[in-house]
Amino acid sequence: MAVENHLLDVGVMFAAVATMGLVADRLDQSVIPFYILIGMLLGPHVLGQIGLPFVEETTFVEIGAELGIVFLLFFLGLEFNLDRLIESKDRIGKAGTIDLVVNFGAGLVLGYAVFGTLLSALLIAGIVYISSSAIITKSLIDLGWVANRESDPMLGTLVYEDLFIAVYLSVVSALVLGGGDVGEALESVGVAMGFILVLLLVVYFGTAWFERALHTQSNEFFVLRVIGITVLVAGAALAAGVSEAVAAFFIGMGFSSTNYVDELEHNLEAIRDTFAAVFFFWIGLVTDPLLFPAVAGLVALAVLLTTPTKLASGFLAGRVYGLDERRSTRVGLGMVTRGEFSLIIATVAVGGAGVTLPETTANTIQAFAVGYVLVMSILGTTLMRYSSVFEERVVARLSNDPAGT
Repeated sequence: MAVENHLLDVGVMFAAVATMGLVADRLDQSVIPFYILIGMLLGPHVLGQIGLPFVEETTFVEIGAELGIVFLLFFLGLEFNLDRLIESKDRIGKAGTIDLVVNFGAGLVLGYAVFGTLLSALLIAGIVYISSSAIITKSLIDLGWVANRESDPMLGTLVYEDLFIAVYLSVVSALVLGGGDVGEALESVGVAMGFILVLLLVVYFGTAWFERALHTQSNEFFVLRVIGITVLVAGAALAAGVSEAVAAFFIGMGFSSTNYVDELEHNLEAIRDTFAAVFFFWIGLVTDPLLFPAVAGLVALAVLLTTPTKLASGFLAGRVYGLDERRSTRVGLGMVTRGEFSLIIATVAVGGAGVTLPETTANTIQAFAVGYVLVMSILGTTLMRYSSVFEERVVARLSNDPAGT
């Protein structure tokens, strides 16, 4: 039976990520690259290619990955309530604009230089611009940075990026999948902005409602209500063409204004980490390493170009928030990781193959995106893990003190 096979696949997946989590813990490394690599190894592009049984991308895995994004961004919202967002709007605007101009601009230059068309350049720009909210949030939690001052510019920039990407995806999807229809693109943007505005109003005026929704003596009902509200709104957002991550973030902000934040974190932490593991495993599962050799040069060029741009824009974001050189360096290191949104943009490119994009171009962009995400997810989490080494060197250089004192 298909159900039996799918259940076995899910069992193998959870056993694999549990094992890799143990390995990462023993090696004192971030679990994220290990989850991605084991997903790639057990998927159709490695085991399947050599004729061995492999884990399939079942509906459960696909939806589980979506839930991983939703719960990670929900927790991000819990740490970043609306009052804090409004209070920091000027700094978020400055830091986010620096990030956008530097990194999206670098992507446009790279994309146009390689492919020679504006549409391809827009796709490459999006892929290299957007940091991974899911992976960075997970790393912030794992490293204990989420309560530190450097988390403010990182979270603020992620908010800016996620809001921008909601509009960007609406426009690019309409241009690529709709045959370049500008009217359809504008309509999609209108729907996205309307949905986001409604969410903001609900969060701003709905504190009492969020409070009442959680008022129960049963942990079971408490968890079910939170999951029901969050996943329902995230699903509605996705159906309306808005990022489910953005929606989950706003719902998290809504709950952050209640008196139940500690209970939310305690009761949902295990659920978040479970589905986050599924998400990172899924990234590996859909990544075909056989595509990498053809785009290795492009990936290397992009890594060499866009790692310094993220480091620079992140450092400047830290300075906008009034942080010193050490903490600003940590912000730059933390923003390097790319992930889920870059892969989503790649799927948009594939959808336009043979219509608005030549098939070879669409396939190259997809291969580039998965290779780039894999490299940057490993590089970014590693830089965060060993940030102290880079912090010492930057402080020493900026203070003209070779000893780093």
